[in-house]
Amino acid sequence: MGALGCLFNFALWAGGLGGSVGLLLYLIIKYKAPWIALDLKYLAKLGKTKKKLMGYAAKHWTMVDIFEQRTRMYPNKTFLIFGDEKYTYSEMNDMANKAGHAALECGLRRGDIAAVMIYNEPMFLATYLGLMKIGVQTAFLNFNLRHKSLQHCYAVSNAKVLIVGKGDELLHAIQEIDSDIRSDDMKIYVQGHGDKTLEKGYLSFDDLYKKAPTNNINAKIRANIEMQDPACYIYTSGTTGLPKAAVVTHSKVFKGGNLIELCGMKHDDVLYTGLPLYHSAAALIGVGNVVEQGATLVLSPKFSASKFWDDCRKHKVTVIQYIGEICRYLLAQPKRSNDGNNEVRIAFGNGLRPDVWKDFQQRFNIKVIGEFYAATEGNGGFINTFNKFAAVGRSSPFTGLLFPTDFIKYSVEQDEPVRDENGFCIRCKAGETGLMICKIKRDTEYDGYMGKPELTEKKIITDVFKKGDKYFNSGDLMSRDEEYFVYFKDRIGDTFRWKGENVSTIEVSNVISDLDCVEDANVYGVEVPGHDGRAGMAAITMKDNNLPSEEQLKIIYAACEDLLPVYARPRFLRSIKEMIITATFKQKKVDLVEHGFDPSGIEDPLYFMDTTKATYVPMDQELYKRIVQGEFRV
Repeated sequence: MGALGCLFNFALWAGGLGGSVGLLLYLIIKYKAPWIALDLKYLAKLGKTKKKLMGYAAKHWTMVDIFEQRTRMYPNKTFLIFGDEKYTYSEMNDMANKAGHAALECGLRRGDIAAVMIYNEPMFLATYLGLMKIGVQTAFLNFNLRHKSLQHCYAVSNAKVLIVGKGDELLHAIQEIDSDIRSDDMKIYVQGHGDKTLEKGYLSFDDLYKKAPTNNINAKIRANIEMQDPACYIYTSGTTGLPKAAVVTHSKVFKGGNLIELCGMKHDDVLYTGLPLYHSAAALIGVGNVVEQGATLVLSPKFSASKFWDDCRKHKVTVIQYIGEICRYLLAQPKRSNDGNNEVRIAFGNGLRPDVWKDFQQRFNIKVIGEFYAATEGNGGFINTFNKFAAVGRSSPFTGLLFPTDFIKYSVEQDEPVRDENGFCIRCKAGETGLMICKIKRDTEYDGYMGKPELTEKKIITDVFKKGDKYFNSGDLMSRDEEYFVYFKDRIGDTFRWKGENVSTIEVSNVISDLDCVEDANVYGVEVPGHDGRAGMAAITMKDNNLPSEEQLKIIYAACEDLLPVYARPRFLRSIKEMIITATFKQKKVDLVEHGFDPSGIEDPLYFMDTTKATYVPMDQELYKRIVQGEFRV
């Protein structure tokens, strides 16, 4: 039913109160508040989802109960396609049961936490579902992390067991931090090594898995799990410091698993994702929606722009997942005559920028763009179910009664909300850009970070519109138009996004500042033409107050390569004589961000990360032009 149909039905309902009253309401809505029709259409969809989730809650179901139900319904239907391998619902259920039984043999019990570090592959899903079958919570470790970051992520997980997926690189990464994470009662199990001899202190998950039965694990083991109980932990950089474990409840798992249905996903769809399963986009939304619909998942080990559409055509994909960078990379590929020859009708994701949106949709012949906005640790979000260009969703006075989000004026220079003479925040008008905030109520989730109450509280703004009220600080700047469609503008604070990942400026700054030759480092993101997000840049002061020498540049490069994941390594350096700080001794970033990396407008020496030479090289105008024109890989 379209928006006009919803409006007409609403008028008919109102007409039951009296013909003149119904007509009056119809005219008021049509000419004074036409956006209400959009609200009714959206809330009608949402009502069905809410009723479904209430049913799950009443049964104390988790996502794995839905998966077992789908297995009974479609035992021989393909659940997963991975390269040339295919797994039916029944086969994946058997694998999950074996993984669950093996986990029990590892000593895991309901309520325990298991950390997993596994590549995008079938055993990730089998392990995740198997752990959920026995009521164990999973902490997803980013397989790109190394050294201090990886050590930190494992430490804050409070995991009883660490399960490492197949791949010598993963095992080596754990071995490098073994002495820092090892405790008397800790166990490390390794997958995919078969009959290979493992070093002392490492146990074979394969041995337990091979011996494990395939029968369904007794559901009593996970009985009476509540919606607000933790299901898993997904790491986010938040706003400061090292990655933090965001608490993901079973309620969030279910909500994520029902999002694409709002954009038209159905039982016979085939969903393709190349996003990492350790993130919420793939694990909660991609996998979750496939399970919820009883659909098919095509999983790629990693994103490949050159193979993306060939994979989609080969497997008759109808739904794809994206982050904005993926769409830009796909557009950058040479045009082919068969670009629009695919069966994809829904592209679902976030971060699709306006300058890419229409070209992407038209070139690849995609009918629906389901752009959404959410934060893993947050309590609110938006979804564009209207295929509205560049919007992440809607937030109207009507929907705001149910989902209380707001937009307040924010001073980027002062890095804080603007307050009036009474000390309260100021709401933005239509068209104004402001900080998006979500009200925290008893019936609104805000789970924050695992074991970090001080960091959870740091994301809360108080006394916003009245004394004592509390709102979640999204850390993102947005605007609303006259129809209450919401548009993402930028991130604020100490986090920026690059290569689809959130980069913590403090984490990068700490790595560089710890070097003997560096006095201090101020890290921020700069825009690079032709790329989404912001590339990392570090303004550095040297201890000898001189320019960094060739040897020192190599040392900085080596530290970044050794201690930071690829996406967090700063692409640019700026050598400054003195760090610029605020009156409260905070590093100032705004002017530095605005300067960018164009040497023609910056007096300070600039350097660029050259991976072929394993060092930072001086940035001149010629190199700048090559980067801007896309001739030099950033």
